[in-house]
Amino acid sequence: MCAMKMHSDEVEIDASLVRRLIARQFPEWAGLPVERLESAGTENAMFRLGCDLVVRLPRHPGAVSSIEHEQRWLSLLGPLLPVAVPEPLGRGGAGEEFRWPWSVYGWLDGRNPAVDALRSPETLARELAGFVRALRRVDAGDGPAHARAVPLSARDTDTRAALARLTGTADAVDTEAVTALWEKALRAPEHTGPPVWAHADLSPGNLLVTEGRLSAVIDFGCTGIGDPAVDLIVAWNLLPAEVRDTFRDAVGADDAEWARGRGWALSISLIQLPYYRETNPVLAANSRHVIREILAE
Repeated sequence: MCAMKMHSDEVEIDASLVRRLIARQFPEWAGLPVERLESAGTENAMFRLGCDLVVRLPRHPGAVSSIEHEQRWLSLLGPLLPVAVPEPLGRGGAGEEFRWPWSVYGWLDGRNPAVDALRSPETLARELAGFVRALRRVDAGDGPAHARAVPLSARDTDTRAALARLTGTADAVDTEAVTALWEKALRAPEHTGPPVWAHADLSPGNLLVTEGRLSAVIDFGCTGIGDPAVDLIVAWNLLPAEVRDTFRDAVGADDAEWARGRGWALSISLIQLPYYRETNPVLAANSRHVIREILAE
């Protein structure tokens, strides 16, 4: 899937290019096999390099800043978190063939969890809550604002526009019901506490599980400080309804934070669905799942 273009300004990236970049900038890894990885990710192309490495390259200009962002902050966050995160092992420089920086990370075993096939949902809910709590405990210090460090009201125009684009399509939803849910989320009190760390993109594609247990969290390109409610989206994009209270209680979310988290999950899914309907079936399917789950509550 990652070979399909999802943005109008994407560049061509293939295994041959990655082999040349590695040979020129990391000769110690030259000759290792390069294999493009299937991924539902939208910002970066991923290639496995040998058995122990993975190469991550931005697909379009808007993803370039995340390379330096991850290189800087993962070394701080990684040792403080309860599961594995990507370990930067090399920073590729821009050049004639590829004009943006790129990264080499250590390979992390595991697979993305399947929404309808979780081995132990309650255990996973507690482990996800443990990750969120651990991240929130990290000293915010001079941390950067995360990519979604805005109030929900800042997304109102885009959310309503996305809902309008779904009208009359195969993905049409109950506009009145969804609008009422969105407006309820907008009425939730805003975050008034100090900004804290959040991953800001906790979705199934950014989680790895091994034997049903959370083993790693990846893609820290959005990570930073702000309203922590954004990390509650995993309650709807992955966890089944019967363990959402387990996750909520373990995180310690009050009513206002929970309402903002639901609003984030709804807004993200409404905006993603029309944009990725044709180019990213996995992400589009998850967006439909979130909308259904929130409507069913």
